[in-house]
Amino acid sequence: MSSTTLQKASEIIKSWLPGIKRFSIGTAKASGGTVLGVSMLASSIVGGGLLGLAISFRNLPDVRVLGSYVPSQTSYIYDVKGRLLARVHGEENRELVELSEISPELKRAVLAIEDSHFYNHAGVNFSSAGRALKVNLEKGQVVEGASTITMQLVKNLFLTRDRVYSRKLAEVVMAIRLEQVFSKDKILEIYLNNIYWGHNNYGIKTASQNYFNKHPRDLNLSEAAMMAGLIQAPERYSPFINYKETKRRQQTVLRRMRELGWISRSEEIAAFKAPLLVGKPTTWNYKEIPYVTQAVIEELNDRFGVENVQRGGLRVQITVDKDYQQMAEETVRKSHKRLRYWGIRADQIALVAVDPRTHYVKALVGGLDYSKSQFNRATQAKRQPGSSFKPFVYYTALASGKYQPDTEIEDEPVRYRVVSGYYEPKNYTKKHVGTTDVRRALMYSMNVPAVKVGKSVGLNRVIEVCRMLGIKSTLQPVLSLPLGSMEVTPLEMAGAYATFASNGWHSDPTLIVRVTDSQGNVLLNNIPKPKLLLNRWAVASLNDLLQDVVKSGTGTAAQIGRPVAGKTGTTEDERDVWFVGYVPQLATAVWIGNDNFQPIGRGATGGTHAAPIWRDFMIKALENEPVRYFPSASSYSRPLPSRY
Repeated sequence: MSSTTLQKASEIIKSWLPGIKRFSIGTAKASGGTVLGVSMLASSIVGGGLLGLAISFRNLPDVRVLGSYVPSQTSYIYDVKGRLLARVHGEENRELVELSEISPELKRAVLAIEDSHFYNHAGVNFSSAGRALKVNLEKGQVVEGASTITMQLVKNLFLTRDRVYSRKLAEVVMAIRLEQVFSKDKILEIYLNNIYWGHNNYGIKTASQNYFNKHPRDLNLSEAAMMAGLIQAPERYSPFINYKETKRRQQTVLRRMRELGWISRSEEIAAFKAPLLVGKPTTWNYKEIPYVTQAVIEELNDRFGVENVQRGGLRVQITVDKDYQQMAEETVRKSHKRLRYWGIRADQIALVAVDPRTHYVKALVGGLDYSKSQFNRATQAKRQPGSSFKPFVYYTALASGKYQPDTEIEDEPVRYRVVSGYYEPKNYTKKHVGTTDVRRALMYSMNVPAVKVGKSVGLNRVIEVCRMLGIKSTLQPVLSLPLGSMEVTPLEMAGAYATFASNGWHSDPTLIVRVTDSQGNVLLNNIPKPKLLLNRWAVASLNDLLQDVVKSGTGTAAQIGRPVAGKTGTTEDERDVWFVGYVPQLATAVWIGNDNFQPIGRGATGGTHAAPIWRDFMIKALENEPVRYFPSASSYSRPLPSRY
């Protein structure tokens, strides 16, 4: 504590002495006391105050920390076109604004009702403080504050709200110190950005936007007077709660401004008569396309931590176009009604679309209705992919150099000895065709050949390929792995297939394009940096095989009039139904099922029920995209059998 600050604080306490003496003398006469006793009382107050200042205030917080203080701020999420999707914050919904960006009417209204001598005092208003002390002595407790804006700021940021003399004295000393360190304008700016304005709005910018959908620079006199009136009791004077009480408080502010000579009588009347065109209070955490914004927040939390996301004032641009996402959601809702009409008892559908050129997520539908269930099936639900897992097995086989599309495989009954006894894979049709080849085995989704190929190339190698493609879910090298017995998410499937669509170039799928702080400093720039992870001949050969699946195999319902590669998936018990497919510009996974894992209906298959949903979405998604073709395997060299 500097000697200058202590000296000024001492002068303040001394300045209260005449008021204390006048009050005490009157009290003493009425009760038969003596002037000597009054003088002793006054001297004790002054002496005790000075002693308290000297001893206690050495440990007060250093107000200079406000020079680098940044209060918690709301983070904002925008779609790829810059449209606001979500506000994310903890308890305090706040966005900072400079004093120059606040309307003069608001600044005058706040000063008029809160501290009209703000620009004339040194942190404490001596006359107001003397009056308050007199009232408090009469009541025997602290009932009147007489706080200046500087003192209010100190109390809000540094001190407790206990109504005791020791806290009030600390407030005085720190307010004086604050005025020595910072300019008046800076103090007012910090104050307006920190105080509570009601309905979870902290700081003038979020409050102005909440009440009037305006930037604070655009507030007129009528609106400014209402806002200033909120400070004393925000919820009590809120126009969302009691408009009549709001107008009464607004009139008090306008009258005070007129008494100070800051506005005319005609301005006062006009401002009071003007209707307050307030909107509706924003929700605690406002979100559009909530399944997407929820997934974005989870990704942000992983990268930056929950505290920084809720309090750091991040500005986040994501990969999704709001209109595109809403189209995907509408497609899913209509498709669900169609499934119900067909007698399919599926409670949920998930859809994820990924751009193979960037691995940016373009659409993410986590369920039918976020208001009823916040569980995001696109990112959180791990379900068996069934035969849609087989392309990972066949890519591994092709990349090993041991297999080609025309390599023959025997489709016949087979039995493997395992720990629990025997494992006997069965085809979906319960029939076998004898000698076949890789192309036909994949085209018609035969199970026995897939198990044989997986065992031949090594199940651990298949898992390694899945890891390269971004599948992080638990995978075990069991004989049933090639048939999709392990659980994965729709996002993992869409991201992995996107790497097939890009002919082997991979990036980790993301929903985030760019993140900056509230000052515009770039914290994350997700410029795609794809790496070539797959063998070019093997992936081109796989793409050729998967096109045949759609042309004349199990996925014919996914035809959209351009080259399409894809794979159906149906679990044996009909609990999970999939179609995952792609064109060079977009890879999309569709899953159908029930949260309780109950079967969705006898005869339900990925080709019959998931592929049409995929088709409907892709036709709309590719409206403005030209037809593109997959590279031919003949453009690349086939790997030698000794290579992976």
